[in-house]
Amino acid sequence: MSRGAAAWRLVPGVGLCLAITPAAAGLQGLETRLFGRAWLEALVIAILLGTAVRTAWAPGPRWTPGIAFAAKPLLEVAVVLLGATISAATILGAGPALLAAIAGVVAVALAMSYALGRTFRLPRRMATLIACGNSICGNSAIAAVAPVIGADSKDVAASVAFTAVLGVVVVLLLPALSVLFDMTPRSFGVFAGLTVYAVPQVLAATAPISSLSAQVGTIVKLVRVLMLGPVVLALSLVMRRRRGAAGASGPDDAGGRSRIRLPALHQLVPWFIAGFLLLVAARSAGLIPAFAVAPTAKAATWLTIAAMAALGLGVDVRVVARAGARVTAVVTLSLVALGGAALLVIHGLGLR
Repeated sequence: MSRGAAAWRLVPGVGLCLAITPAAAGLQGLETRLFGRAWLEALVIAILLGTAVRTAWAPGPRWTPGIAFAAKPLLEVAVVLLGATISAATILGAGPALLAAIAGVVAVALAMSYALGRTFRLPRRMATLIACGNSICGNSAIAAVAPVIGADSKDVAASVAFTAVLGVVVVLLLPALSVLFDMTPRSFGVFAGLTVYAVPQVLAATAPISSLSAQVGTIVKLVRVLMLGPVVLALSLVMRRRRGAAGASGPDDAGGRSRIRLPALHQLVPWFIAGFLLLVAARSAGLIPAFAVAPTAKAATWLTIAAMAALGLGVDVRVVARAGARVTAVVTLSLVALGGAALLVIHGLGLR
């Protein structure tokens, strides 16, 4: 298939998402006129509209390529553009205490999630996938860890499907929690960065609160993502030792040790994170003029709204029911525990 033909395949689905985007923005404006403020931001409304459409009508093969494109690449582009609004001073302002706390939260969440999985008698590999997905970066962590631990496609599919649905639920609930716990924009950014699965979802959850929340949340989440490398390396060493102890056969290296297939670099550091960091560096070096920051932020917002519509269009609420009670319980309890650890960090560091 030529590039032109491939691009044309995206048009119906992307067009549908773009049609939902102004509708969501219009409903936000209507809220403001009626109630004096927008209780549901356009980002959230876009998810709800997309989910409503998906519930009433399942898009066929003609629509799915464009919807998938809007849900992932467009959202990743929005994350890259967000980098142009952040300077290195903001990142350094996080402080060593917060950076150490993020690493600690990831380590504790990994142990707790895995323990919950085994307590509910999930298979060892499934428990590991859920623990890494919940604690680090959702589907990206699952995809990176799966080949290292030898997870089969059934376990990977179940973990990814449930993460997709619960990720949307978290994005919808977090802004309400910020009000419930009376969080400042900075503390909410830390909370979202420590609990939301994916970097783009952090942007979706925090943007309705403030730009500061989005910036802080993205930075905290990026630190969590960077934990994926050490975790994958540790798991590879554990699997090497376990296979050696079991006498597993397989291709050997020069030293006679079984080779462990590690993920490629692009799986550990996705392109949009590299792009985000590149624009942060450009902004810090003064290569991005001040007058370009506001339009760039606006473009990121509109792309995110379109992507949220696509995310809603891809949600099948029946996935949760098919995942099974044990998987549902483990993932939900792990997420609650992660949220509790995040609140302890915010309180312990006195973040306001």
